[in-house]
Amino acid sequence: MNRIEYQRFISAFIFIAIIYFIIMAVLLCLTPPIARDALIHHLAIPKLWINHSGFYDTPWAIYSYYPMNLELLYLISLYFGNDIIPNFVHLGFGIGTAVMICFYLKSRFNQIAGLLGFLIFISTPVISKLSTMAYVDLGMVFFITASVLSFIRWRDSKYDQSRWLLISAIAMGLALGTKYSSLVPWFFVTLAIVFIYSRDTGNSGKAIKYGLIFFITSLAVFSPWLVKNFILTGNPFYPLFPGIFDRGGDGSANALALVQGHVSLFKTRGMLFGESLWEILLIPIRIFFQGQDNSPRYFDGVLNPILILFVPLAIMKKDMKIEKLFFLYFSFFIILIAFFLDQIRIRYILPAIPFLAILSVTGFMNVFTWLTESKSFFLRRISSSGLVIMLVVLLSLNVVYIQQYFLKIDPVRYLTNRETRDNFIARHDGSYSAILYINRNTPNDSRIRLILLAGRGYYLDRIYQEDRSMGMSVIKEMIDHSSSGELFQQYLSSLDCTHLLIRYELFEPYIQEKFDSEKVNQLKKRMSDTLMKIYDDNHYRIFRIAK
Repeated sequence: MNRIEYQRFISAFIFIAIIYFIIMAVLLCLTPPIARDALIHHLAIPKLWINHSGFYDTPWAIYSYYPMNLELLYLISLYFGNDIIPNFVHLGFGIGTAVMICFYLKSRFNQIAGLLGFLIFISTPVISKLSTMAYVDLGMVFFITASVLSFIRWRDSKYDQSRWLLISAIAMGLALGTKYSSLVPWFFVTLAIVFIYSRDTGNSGKAIKYGLIFFITSLAVFSPWLVKNFILTGNPFYPLFPGIFDRGGDGSANALALVQGHVSLFKTRGMLFGESLWEILLIPIRIFFQGQDNSPRYFDGVLNPILILFVPLAIMKKDMKIEKLFFLYFSFFIILIAFFLDQIRIRYILPAIPFLAILSVTGFMNVFTWLTESKSFFLRRISSSGLVIMLVVLLSLNVVYIQQYFLKIDPVRYLTNRETRDNFIARHDGSYSAILYINRNTPNDSRIRLILLAGRGYYLDRIYQEDRSMGMSVIKEMIDHSSSGELFQQYLSSLDCTHLLIRYELFEPYIQEKFDSEKVNQLKKRMSDTLMKIYDDNHYRIFRIAK
């Protein structure tokens, strides 16, 4: 097999692996929405807008004030009664990001490098999982990646093709309008434009001018969401920065509380998880090795060590020095900021993953080229083969992950019509049976109050409401007003609802832990006298409020 045939074989092998991951994602995307945040926010809020024939303010849902560029796309699909397409929209942004990585690496190295970058990104567990859900994270990642690579394209043109700066700014503005997490990359890229342009040209005045153009253009694209929030709350970035924008707020006090909260992160992880100071300080490394889904201790997500092991090797060669350092510093900055947030989650470092993938492929190509060009037979044959085996083993971890996730969701029964849509959703969403009962057995004008459901109301076809404490404040008020039947009835009337949907498996232990037995018994008596239980599956209960 000559060199060209060998390269074609490797390219075909990587391409087949890419197709495998895309097919797995497509099959999972064909199922109804079951992901938590989709049911709480990304699909639920657009559905509320549709049900109210236009924009509908929901002060009880703090997440309804987040930027919603992608939710507007989902709204179109929901308007026509299809909630499967949003899964594919999100998958499309993931594939689009991988394509940009591929073209960038192909232009810097060759086709194999480009395909490898595509594969590393799309197969990374947190990416492959998110690709199957109607979330917004991959939209944000797509726009940020487009912004950064457009800036690189502008630099490649010796700063002559200013349209690339404009494209970069617009893309960053779209990222800001997708998720607040884009504020950190926006800040970094704005400063990077000023610094790199000044370093390359020696013209500080123009560097500041172009930095301002980028900043203002991005802000203008982002501004509709800022205006909306300012009109509704007085804070354009609501719910962020309360100490700055809240009327009468003490900014210094809020800043101090913020710092204290971040410092307490070390104490919190020490108390909750028994982690030592060194374990906490090593979290930026540990996230690549120890991530687990649905585990706050292990960062609520899964990465792959490949994203960090080859990165130091990217700077072996001096070519593309500024680009590589820019990607490295950008990724480090994103991870550092995520480290100091009150909760450390892998989703918070998503903007760094495309550039870690680029650096990983760059490092791999540098070492592989050095080994294959060596005069030593050992280095040329044995070591290079070992390097490839190491790469395959690391990527096989991604294969194992997507297979396990596929088996967990088990879409095949639904896709082959051996399971109904309702049964599939009920298998993954414990509240769905209760919600289905409400949809089928309550009047159309019913108003439902959710308690301890965390806002999962997408599948409700009735007006519903929750509060920011997920119902805990309602429980406290019910306790406080249970001293007499009249007071209790008055409080229930103030809720302006006809039914209560309560996650009783959490409600019972919560009241037993938080309140004394006398108050608990008093509450239960008032509920028995005033509420009519119409549904109970040992996990969820539905009560009709007696008039």
